[in-house]
Amino acid sequence: MKIKYFYQQLVSHISVIVIAFLILSLVLSHFFEQFVYDNKTEELASYGHSILRDIEYASIDSRQTLQSYGHVLEGQNIQYSLFDEKSAIIYSTGLKTPLIELNNDEWAALQSGKTITVKQEYKRFEQAVTFVLLPYFHRNQFVGGVLLTSPIKGSREIISQMNDYLLYTTFIALAIALLLSGILSTFHGRRIKRLRAATSTVAQGDYSVRIPTASIDEIGELAGDFNGMVEKLETSMNEIESLENRRRQFMADVSHELRTPLTTICGILEGLRNDMISESEKERGLQLASSETMRLIRLVNENLDYEKIRSNQITLFKQDIQLKELLEIIQEQLEDVAAERGNRIIVEAKDDVIIHADYDRLTQVLINITKNSIQFTENGTIRLRGELMTGYTVIEIEDTGIGMDPEEIEQIWNRFYKAIDSRTTNPLGEFGLGLSIVKQLVTLHGGSISVDSVKGTGTKFRIELPCTTVEADS
Repeated sequence: MKIKYFYQQLVSHISVIVIAFLILSLVLSHFFEQFVYDNKTEELASYGHSILRDIEYASIDSRQTLQSYGHVLEGQNIQYSLFDEKSAIIYSTGLKTPLIELNNDEWAALQSGKTITVKQEYKRFEQAVTFVLLPYFHRNQFVGGVLLTSPIKGSREIISQMNDYLLYTTFIALAIALLLSGILSTFHGRRIKRLRAATSTVAQGDYSVRIPTASIDEIGELAGDFNGMVEKLETSMNEIESLENRRRQFMADVSHELRTPLTTICGILEGLRNDMISESEKERGLQLASSETMRLIRLVNENLDYEKIRSNQITLFKQDIQLKELLEIIQEQLEDVAAERGNRIIVEAKDDVIIHADYDRLTQVLINITKNSIQFTENGTIRLRGELMTGYTVIEIEDTGIGMDPEEIEQIWNRFYKAIDSRTTNPLGEFGLGLSIVKQLVTLHGGSISVDSVKGTGTKFRIELPCTTVEADS
């Protein structure tokens, strides 16, 4: 069964008001009734004590005193009667009976000197009254007492009027509660509907929707959380879309990169099988087939490397490495490749610079970055620097190549990204996976890598690796 939020709020608010006022009305009614009757009995007892005291002092002209009190009390609708030790009425301003009707317990209590108060009495008098009985002792001997009565009609009218006021207040409070509940329920209902509509929009794939937020309550905080969630979803979807575009480009690159060496190898094999290649060209053909085969192996290994590194399935075997010696080895390996593009590789490092790293993986990182520098530099210089700083070792690879825009710098670490659309043959990094692998490997070493580049001037890669062994070596 579906119950709207508006009605839930309405019922809850009204229920609270009704219950609160019912309890308050009962408590106040009881309290006020108790207060009225207590006040009345205290008033009667006070008059009774005054009558007995004045009778004691004015024993000669006591009847005149009694009459005076009768006139005074009559104006307040109070009657009183004097009685002797046998409950016979001596003087009365209201009672017509000869005796005071008391039960045994009341009579015994009166004789023992106790004051008897009854807030509501309906049977023994002509009308419902509140009455008080006070004993009268003369020379420590019980000689009678005084009875004061007051109709409860007036008290009940006051109590009834008080209850009417409480009832009116309850209705007014209910009306106000109904109005406020309706306003609040409508307000919150609209906010919830806005959230539902926004959620439906997001479910349809539109991540541009945003909800006005106000941190005044939980719904406002929920709206803020919703906006944060949508922003993250939008970022994630943009990344997924970008990655999907790169994946499509990657598949196109794979098809091209694999087709070219496979076509070459297939053509050479067919030529050898059909004796279409002369003896003088066979050695060159076999060398080309071998070169293309090695290229295919590198392409496959590059993808396998990336997946292993990304899923943290490789183990680093770290050791102390003389950095200058490693940079010179890389210089020797890539010197011919650099010379083909008119570039020079220069090593700048001191003999005492030691780096703690996995030799093979660090070599892979440096070769990858250096080959990228060679690929995008022509008739320029690539400098390999090594420097020992406090707590870490710095390696810099700087070229004088074509450089990059800031937008390109943000993208170069992404998988499948290629800085140029041309498919220039590059022995490491054909699919745009090279720099992704580089960043993962540097991170596994506990280090960091950054890039500074100016379009048309050159690019500098900076790697910082800790000097000591990191706790997690894998």
